[in-house]
Amino acid sequence: MSKYIGAIDQGTTSSRFILFDHAGDIVSVAQKEHEQIYEKPGWVEHDAAEIWRNTQEVIGAALAQEDLNSSDVAAVGITNQRETTVLWDPKTGKPLHNALVWQDTRVNELVAAYTADGGQDRFRAQTGLPLASYFSGLKLQWLLDNVPNACAMAEAGEAIFGTIDSWVVWNLTGGPDGGLHVTDVTNASRTQLMNLATLDWDDELLSAFKIPRAVLPRIVPSSEVYAASKLTTLADVPVAGILGDQQAALVGQACLEAGEAKNTYGTGCFLLMNTGTEPRQSTQGLLTTVGYQFGADDAHYALEGSVAITGALVQWLRDNLGLISDSAEIESLAREAEDNGDVYFVPAFSGLYAPHWKESARGVIAGLTRYANKSHIARAALEATAYQTREVLDAMERDSGIPIQELRVDGGMVANELLMQFQADILNTPVVRPKISETTALGAAYAAGLAVGYWSSAEEIKTNWAVDKTWTPAMSDSTRQELYASWQKAVTRSFDWVSAD
Repeated sequence: MSKYIGAIDQGTTSSRFILFDHAGDIVSVAQKEHEQIYEKPGWVEHDAAEIWRNTQEVIGAALAQEDLNSSDVAAVGITNQRETTVLWDPKTGKPLHNALVWQDTRVNELVAAYTADGGQDRFRAQTGLPLASYFSGLKLQWLLDNVPNACAMAEAGEAIFGTIDSWVVWNLTGGPDGGLHVTDVTNASRTQLMNLATLDWDDELLSAFKIPRAVLPRIVPSSEVYAASKLTTLADVPVAGILGDQQAALVGQACLEAGEAKNTYGTGCFLLMNTGTEPRQSTQGLLTTVGYQFGADDAHYALEGSVAITGALVQWLRDNLGLISDSAEIESLAREAEDNGDVYFVPAFSGLYAPHWKESARGVIAGLTRYANKSHIARAALEATAYQTREVLDAMERDSGIPIQELRVDGGMVANELLMQFQADILNTPVVRPKISETTALGAAYAAGLAVGYWSSAEEIKTNWAVDKTWTPAMSDSTRQELYASWQKAVTRSFDWVSAD
């Protein structure tokens, strides 16, 4: 057996290639950033050709670091920024336009038009998603409508669409010389074109969004041998796993049973909860998505909720207020206060996301008295992350009917032990940090490794997962209830700051 599994981690700002051993430890890693293109307000683009060049470069660099070659790699998996949309000519391999990034909002007028004719949730029953600029279907419609000859080329099979996973796989397996045009179920579930029940493109949705079926990739499981790589540095290595980035983190955290949940703490937070083999529609402002599908097994679904501002609030205290000079200082400053001094910070800088969805909300600091000082502000900022996480996890429990037994955490803020303890306290649930922090790339590696027998089963992945530290609740019920009630009161103070006019 070859020694290692490779993972291509193609993210919003950079591309990485990581080699993992059987224990899930990192053997080698290389990374390279790509350009962010902002041609107009609200437009965010990437050069897909640059992304592929960088991907090839980091693969070669990671192998060279340890003097390895393709024979040392048992399989390669791919994880990617989701929803980012590419349209290209399969004969030449050239994109017809820059990729439209998931953050891009140029389709807002299309969102408004579709919403006016049936409401924001008109496609939620089939897709689990509200109408929003976030997803790929309307981005593809914009490209077909605005790139010269694109629609006619697509109908004739002379232009093909994919999210970044499709673009990377197609190039990796030959490009114009027989490249494989596929996407996995997790990425397909973020297009708003796939039916969650059938795991196939939905004719009603394609008609509504004016998308010709010929332009779409074939939908495949998240773990399966798709084809052999034709890239020289990975010659003949099986391409065997694809997962969107947040679903990859779910797998990397071994959240493979219904009720298991992970939270990734970064600029914001992404929370996913495995809900089992039946999709559960949200009535609480969450997204229903495919979590993963291993081979011929039933797909597992997830509920997803996002919090816009978590780590970004610490950056704001540093950059805008000068309260700290380095983000790492926030914990020591917050520890100077024994409690929050009845101060609550609601960071609704651009509105509130799940579960409130209040675009007119704006940030507030509530409960200020002459007693409050900068340590209370710092502590309130950290606690805001934990309160927002509780709001989303409470919504997940209501939607799923499944109580969360523990929250598995990853991302930059999990190094903050004050925050992690408060998170456990306010949830009244253990919070668990794993030994291996690169959970997104590891999830893609697991998907590929399972397909080729490098790991024998999902049970082996669960065994492979190891705890670095667990925080258990140490707060009384009365204190927890009092704090959370005050937080909820502070949240209402942020509502409707921006008037409808």
